[in-house]
Amino acid sequence: MKQKIFLTIFLTATLFSQELKVKAKLFNADQKAGISIFEGDVNIIRGNDELNASKVTIHTNSNQEPTKFVAEGDASFKIQTLEGALYSGKAQKVVYLPEEKEYRFFREVHLKQVNEKKEIIGEEIILKTIEGKAYAKGAEKEPVIMIFTMPEDSNKTKEKKEQND
Repeated sequence: MKQKIFLTIFLTATLFSQELKVKAKLFNADQKAGISIFEGDVNIIRGNDELNASKVTIHTNSNQEPTKFVAEGDASFKIQTLEGALYSGKAQKVVYLPEEKEYRFFREVHLKQVNEKKEIIGEEIILKTIEGKAYAKGAEKEPVIMIFTMPEDSNKTKEKKEQND
């Protein structure tokens, strides 16, 4: 069993230009079906990206190359786009498509662009890391919420300060 775990993780890791490190309490794999399931405090690190969840399923093609990652249960993440934008957040479900370098977040999504101080809150958000674009949908009765930090005009700040003194 330990050899299977090592082999699957090794094969998965060598298919990326960056090392892929997966930690979990439980591991099950079906090589014929192309599915590896990690459960219990799952932590995945690849380069500057990190994904944490209760359960992660990795789908692979016939060449054992990962084609889809599905993280479920209180998922949290840190992502860096090719342009250098840093994102962090949480969702109940995260799907990562490595060929497209696209993340899809579902249910109770909170996505924060750290270096730009922007936040998106919604039920479904798609982040395309190659293009640096994000798309969001709200729930049936909940809108998408976008929060920006707006720089204040320095003259207005001085005027307010003078009025308060």
